[in-house]
Amino acid sequence: MAKVSLLGNAMNTIGTLPAKGSIAPDFEATKGDLSTLKLSDLRGKRVVLNIFPSLDTATCAASVRHFNADASKMDNTVVLCISEDLPFAQGRFCTTEGLKNVVPVSLFRSPEFGKAYGTVIVDGPMRGLQSRAVVVVDEEGKVVYTQQVEKIEDEPDYKSALEALK
Repeated sequence: MAKVSLLGNAMNTIGTLPAKGSIAPDFEATKGDLSTLKLSDLRGKRVVLNIFPSLDTATCAASVRHFNADASKMDNTVVLCISEDLPFAQGRFCTTEGLKNVVPVSLFRSPEFGKAYGTVIVDGPMRGLQSRAVVVVDEEGKVVYTQQVEKIEDEPDYKSALEALK
């Protein structure tokens, strides 16, 4: 269980992020066209899992913009922006913002993701949403970087996540 907070409100997640060096748990999420994307579909590519509560917050939106601009410029890298938002809302956000270098995926059909990655918040005002976290997975499916952001209102450490891709 990880301790996180939002504006001073303490909350807990259901578990902890996968360990560095472990194989990233496979999962299914829903793309904008309502098709299913599995992490295993991306084997052979480096994958950034940008996990957050909702695109309807400034910090979450900023993280998607930042990864769209930076991580997506790296070769053989896919950035998945993962939240509980409906695929339609994710698509509208990316279209409005002109973001074409990230793949938004919704967990609205995938409650097992938050359990496998330890990111679902289990108490407090954000109960049921994902905490803010970043997991970087290499081409072989191994976790090479993780960050559980303690204060949900803070942005992740982009520099460290991007360094893990090199």
